[in-house]
Amino acid sequence: MDWKSLKFDWNRARAFLVTAEEGSLSAAARALGMSQPTLGRQVEALEQELNVALFQRVGRGLTLTPSGLELLVHVQKMGEAANHFSLTAFGQSQSIEGSISISASEVYAALLLPPIIKKLRDAEPAIKIEIVATHLTSDLRRREADIAIRNFRPTEPDLVAQKITDVPALLYATVDYLNSIGIPDCASDFSQAAFIDMSKGDDFLDLLNNRGFNLTKDNFPIVTENFLVLWEFVKQGLGVGILDGVIGDKEPKVKRAFPQLEPPTFPIWLVAHRELKTSRRIRTVFDLLEAELSKIYSTARPNAQN
Repeated sequence: MDWKSLKFDWNRARAFLVTAEEGSLSAAARALGMSQPTLGRQVEALEQELNVALFQRVGRGLTLTPSGLELLVHVQKMGEAANHFSLTAFGQSQSIEGSISISASEVYAALLLPPIIKKLRDAEPAIKIEIVATHLTSDLRRREADIAIRNFRPTEPDLVAQKITDVPALLYATVDYLNSIGIPDCASDFSQAAFIDMSKGDDFLDLLNNRGFNLTKDNFPIVTENFLVLWEFVKQGLGVGILDGVIGDKEPKVKRAFPQLEPPTFPIWLVAHRELKTSRRIRTVFDLLEAELSKIYSTARPNAQN
């Protein structure tokens, strides 16, 4: 390879890539942890090095020029290669000391992980832990997290996963709320009930109606995509909500709203990038999470008919 023929700074190419992906200089600067003027100078310097206009201003935003669009394809490959290089190098580390990030839904992060993280801190105090609490799927290949707890099996070939178990999703409400609607004995008794929905679509409505309920959109007056918020609303007696049966059965403020319901089930998977699993630190945390989650779900598996 003729290295002398490379006439641009790779750091400036990264500035171009992140600006293109984030859509603005301000967002790119936040992503890279630098000031907006500094980032802007890097992009301008790259344009001068290449003698090509990469962006054009439209209002307050930036759009790629035709040349910028063509060059973006190549710089994206550079970014993927750099990320792969970083992952491979990180995966070779045998040091237990350092940071690790764990991605999980808000409800798992708040209600499932604390005792596990305490055990991890007691066993390995040199490990610093970041919890990424989100209902979105963290991209492990782009290092948005090192390990993730998910409710679906990953399909990416460069990820490794361990299935923990399948868990029933059960309906819960407070005793006072169930009394207020007449302590339902069958699905049709919920016709006047309020349900806390977890999406803006009809998935929850369809799920229940396919199991014998006769509900309309009027039965879903509250919507939140945050399961932790949903759970707090249920505990406050605002309606009926659905949650992981292991977590739900441990909450004394609520009870199963309809134990006769044949519940849907969902899997719990523990996921990491395959190269991160060669890291002693990642392996240590991954193994502890697997052991503790398996223990929780094997000893507290809910019986949907109780």
